[in-house]
Amino acid sequence: MKNHRITDEMLKEIKGYENRVSYKGIFENLKNNVKRTKVISSIEEAIKASGLKDGMTISFHHHFRNGDKVLPMVMDIISKMGFKNLRVAASSFTQAHECMVEHIKNGVVNRIESSGLRGKLATNISEGILEYPAVIRSHGGRARAICEGDLKIDVAFLGAPSSDCLGNSNGVRGKSICGSLGYAKVDAAHSEKVIIITDTLVSYPNYPISIPQTQVDYVVVVDEIGDSAGIMSGATRFTSNPKELLIAKKVCEAMVASGLFVDGFSMQTGSGGASLAVTRFIRDELIKKNIKCSYALGGITKAFVDLLEEGLVGKLFDTQSFDLAAAVSVGENKYHEEVSADFYANPSNKSAAVNKLDFVVLSALEIDKEFNVNVISGSNGVIREASGGHSDTAACAKMSIVVAPLVRGRLATIIDKVTTVVTPGSTVDVVVTEKGITVNPLRNDLKEKFISAGLELIEMEDLVNEAKFITGEPEAIKFSDKVVAIVEYRDGSIIDVIKKLADSSN
Repeated sequence: MKNHRITDEMLKEIKGYENRVSYKGIFENLKNNVKRTKVISSIEEAIKASGLKDGMTISFHHHFRNGDKVLPMVMDIISKMGFKNLRVAASSFTQAHECMVEHIKNGVVNRIESSGLRGKLATNISEGILEYPAVIRSHGGRARAICEGDLKIDVAFLGAPSSDCLGNSNGVRGKSICGSLGYAKVDAAHSEKVIIITDTLVSYPNYPISIPQTQVDYVVVVDEIGDSAGIMSGATRFTSNPKELLIAKKVCEAMVASGLFVDGFSMQTGSGGASLAVTRFIRDELIKKNIKCSYALGGITKAFVDLLEEGLVGKLFDTQSFDLAAAVSVGENKYHEEVSADFYANPSNKSAAVNKLDFVVLSALEIDKEFNVNVISGSNGVIREASGGHSDTAACAKMSIVVAPLVRGRLATIIDKVTTVVTPGSTVDVVVTEKGITVNPLRNDLKEKFISAGLELIEMEDLVNEAKFITGEPEAIKFSDKVVAIVEYRDGSIIDVIKKLADSSN
């Protein structure tokens, strides 16, 4: 029954209510119909319902890493539906996303924005396949861009290991768990339309809730969204390499000597064998000194889960579970908490977790005399890896430590000038190689402490010269004038560009 006591005309005569509307029925003035289920029959139907159009922006997350099956599945359907000139803004692209090359060639995609590019896709972008330069952002930088509207996502396709009929989703229940959905949480909160794609539909309400029903428009059930075994890749391996273990040991010595290794310190280790191995050595020092790490942050591995369960770490903030042990733990241990990329590292929010870091241990492809770090492009100039949280954590940690062997194969990692600047040298405090510990001249306070502790130090100039002695003077890479990728710093400013190789044929 409609209420005739108040009309729109009457409201026009009331000061402050001139533009309001009168009650006309329980659902008449609601923008959305009341739904008891958001489950839709297929991805194609969800795409139609989302209002996707040519030239729009779509997004994906990469929590399944090399085991992801959502992006290839969705992009194949989008291609068959005839869409063109889409911008694809995935949190990162992995080896599982080689299909993107064909979609670019066929005109389905003309823009790419991401934290990382790998494999065949990265190689083709390096050769100039894209109409627009690819945009590389750190994890914190991507979260900032989405939250502030620099990166406006029209439709987010988010793989969720479990969901209920209204879209309450998580990554810790179901047949294809991936753990934290830290990157997906930002996309879900800020995209115009959100489509949850799951292979495990559970009874309402699903719990725990990583992505709430209030942010979800449609739910699609498919046979398989990803292979959980693909979460752990080569970049997150545990090492038995003597050189990497030596580097890790030296890192631990530097941390202990820094004066920051006290009860309640915080830390993060990046991907890469040496940086992950640091966690093993830290355990012994924690026990020896009878102290505890307050929290560990970032991509979480079994090594940190073990420290948590031993009571040596108080809490884990997990943006991305790097292995199945971490994926299980974040669903079971109340002190292992899933956090969004916004919470993790957005430099523009009210406070990110990286702001409280004491130590961060990071890997590198190249480091130069000015302590600038490249984690994106290889020594041949071809894109091959990811920005990740590298620049986010280096900027904020009290002591940022970058680890690398002096040479890899026949190529030097410590060089005169990095191919691509991702993390500026002013934010790198210490470099550790198998040759010893190198301190940024900006941190003489650390250098004095290391000398007092009797640590083995080596100057950056000596490292560069020793690397050249082993590998010889490298031939300069020849680039063309065409920019194939833009590297944004975490605040949105442009820190570098990547150019097409001069001899590329495309």
